[in-house]
This record gives sequence, structure tokens and C-alpha cells, in this order.
Amino acid sequence: MSSKGHSPQTTVQRRRWRVESKRLMKLIERLIAYRQPLIFNPQPFTVYHFLWTIDRRLWTNIVTLVIFVGFSGCGVYTFTGASLGPEVKTISIDNFYNDAGNGPPNMSQVFTEEIRDYYQANTNLALVQENGDLLLEGAITRYEFVPVAPRASGSNEVADVAGLVRLNITVTASYVNTYDDEFNFENKSFTFFADFSSDRDPSSVEDDLITEITDQIIFDIFAATVANW
Repeated sequence: MSSKGHSPQTTVQRRRWRVESKRLMKLIERLIAYRQPLIFNPQPFTVYHFLWTIDRRLWTNIVTLVIFVGFSGCGVYTFTGASLGPEVKTISIDNFYNDAGNGPPNMSQVFTEEIRDYYQANTNLALVQENGDLLLEGAITRYEFVPVAPRASGSNEVADVAGLVRLNITVTASYVNTYDDEFNFENKSFTFFADFSSDRDPSSVEDDLITEITDQIIFDIFAATVANW
């Protein structure tokens, strides 16, 4: 799909900030991956040491917030942190059907409502039934409990058992920006998981696990679309 027209100044400005933000993110990813400072050498039990031992996902969320706030005053990002041109006004989000073959019967409806709510809460886009400036659709394609973290039984006659059970959920999504096709994608998979003790009944923790997983997947889809990560 070809891009619709922008003013030359707006296009240059948007692409310049995209290039700079990508360069910054590559540097941050290196810092997170290696957890080594480029300038200072933190000693144990200092504030710097604490910062460099923070969980990778927490670091990512902190960095996301800082960058969104930092760019919000530059005219490229909206006050919500979404990277959108001023011509983008509406979004259409189709139902995300459950094609996984299992999972709660209302999971499709709940996920669709939550992702629509997230976009409305974090952008100033108007949600329209069809023909939005942005188009998002997809399906839940995996819902699976699998054993992980084997635990030794202590006997040659008894098989080892899993200490944990993992719930994996995958959502496949397609995205179209009718004004700028640079970040469009089709059938992109977004996967997250959560673990719980094998001693617990899956039905007793399933709702909480689904909420934890789908919240992260929705954030990831949002980041890959209007936030352009």
C-alpha cells in the first residue's frame, strides 16, 4: 500500500525522529542485554548497582515511559506516547476470534474489548466500526498449558515431574496505517506466558494468568503499531 501525502516538512521531521529513536533504542537494548555501564563503573550495594540489576522487563517498561514522555513535546508523539501523524484520526479494530481451539469461551470477546479500550485510553483516536485511518485485526492462535522446570522424583522407579506449568498464549495480528505504510505488518505473532506451581489446579489461577498474559500482549501490539517499536 502506498503512503498518502504529507507535507515535506512533516515527513522529514517524522522520519528524523524515527531514525534517532531507533538509534537510541539500539543503545538501550545493548545496555539492557549486557547490564554494563558505558561511562561509569558501579560498585556493589550502590544505587547504580541496583539499577543495573533490575529485571530486564522492568527496565524495558521504564525506558518506554521515559522515551514516550521525552518525545511528547517534540510534535512527533502525542501526549499519550503514540507516534502518529496529525492526519490520523480514527482506528478500526475487528473482533479477535479464538482460533486456538481451547480456552475460556468468552476469551475472544474479553480480549477484543480490552484491546479497544487500551487504544482509546492511550491515544486520542476515535474508534470506528470500519474504514478507520488505522486498521487492526487478528486472532488468538495459541492457548496451551505445558509442563516446565522438571523436578527430580528421587527414585529410579518414579518419573520426574514438572515443578511448574506454563500457560502460553499467542495472538496473531495484522496492522495497516492508511497514511504511512512503513510500519504495516501482516500475521505477526505476539506471544507471552505465565507460570504457576504444578501443585495448583489450573482452573484456580487461569483467569489471573490470562489477564497477566493478555495485558502484556496488548501492550506489545500497541508498541508495534502506533508506538512503532
